[in-house]
Amino acid sequence: MSAFPSAPAPIVSVKPVVLSAPGRGDDLQVRISAPVTGQHLPVLVFSHGYGWSMDGYAPLADHWAAHGFVVVQPTHLDSRRLGLPADDPRTPLIWRTRVEDLTRVLDRLDALEAAVPGLAGRVDHGRVAVAGHSFGAQSASLLLGARVLDADGLPGEDLSDPRVSAGVLFALTGRGGADLSPFAAEHFPFMNPAFDDMTTPALVVAGDADDSPLSTRGPDWFTDAYEFSPKDKALLTLFGAGHSLGGIPGYEVAETTDESPARVALLQRLSTAYLRGALDPDDTAWRTASAELDADPEPLGRLRSK
Repeated sequence: MSAFPSAPAPIVSVKPVVLSAPGRGDDLQVRISAPVTGQHLPVLVFSHGYGWSMDGYAPLADHWAAHGFVVVQPTHLDSRRLGLPADDPRTPLIWRTRVEDLTRVLDRLDALEAAVPGLAGRVDHGRVAVAGHSFGAQSASLLLGARVLDADGLPGEDLSDPRVSAGVLFALTGRGGADLSPFAAEHFPFMNPAFDDMTTPALVVAGDADDSPLSTRGPDWFTDAYEFSPKDKALLTLFGAGHSLGGIPGYEVAETTDESPARVALLQRLSTAYLRGALDPDDTAWRTASAELDADPEPLGRLRSK
């Protein structure tokens, strides 16, 4: 197993790589970004937020690729570029199709690797992580062991994937039931997770100014995945951050209401360091980054762990 690069590397991105997806209605399109150098590269599958696509989240995807990850970004069915109407019969189960998109990526890593010039033979299929933002964080969390509760409050199917060793969950929505707003309860019944079985290590990232209309609780709703999951979790709470956490979907995009290059830079550093430590126990980047945040006299956030 090779060490992660000590300095950012040039990257290459290839899109669209199309994976056949019978029964989905549209084949799955993905973007793959990877450093042009390095061996034994770990895989990071990223699930975008509602309406986005494989072309979003460049501040994260490009940074991760430059620091030694093969980043795979599928375009889910809710992407605005696909234009699915609300009455499309696939719409009610898009939350489930999203998870199938992520597992399809893992099933087809050989084909994805072969689609990028110069990447074949350089990917470590045994080191896999997932990440996601908002709706994408929920999708990723299900591969980590979170479960969607049914109408009777019973856990639904276990969609966890043993190939996934770690996750980073940005602005992951919290528990359902009475914590949902009436609008969310009516329109998003799948937004009813249980985190009791989310045993895979994960970094949960929340903004303390992320006051969502989907919940009656306020910003602490976005910390539920940390509070109610088993050990081996870390929680990063960003001060003053809204749902875009400073602008991780992209620079100068309309959805970024709390633009902060400093917050984005912190998330780049900490998420990369966390993933490095989670996938390589001998790597010290996470311990170093955590200590630096703790020692900062004017920190942009605070860390907890269990």
